[in-house]
Amino acid sequence: MMNASFTDHADTEQIVVRAAGNMVSDMNGEKVMFSTQSGKYYNLGRIGGRIWELIAEPVGIGQVVDALAAEYEVERATCEREVGAFLRHMYRESLIEVRPS
Repeated sequence: MMNASFTDHADTEQIVVRAAGNMVSDMNGEKVMFSTQSGKYYNLGRIGGRIWELIAEPVGIGQVVDALAAEYEVERATCEREVGAFLRHMYRESLIEVRPS
């Protein structure tokens, strides 16, 4: 159940985790997901797939950003903005849960 708001700005202190009811497959290094709840398919890509791996257990958004910024050698502010946009989309599609920090 989504019990925290996750709208215009992702608070890096918020906790995110995968929502139940999604099947994910690896297709040539990219993750493809099927939502059993909505019946939709999603191509997460390589980096989206990595985010999906990182949120297997409840984790702070800041920790996800830190991991990706280090792995992909990207500026933290850019990474935070991109991760926030990706997670907001996932939240709107009911693919993740957001919990208070």
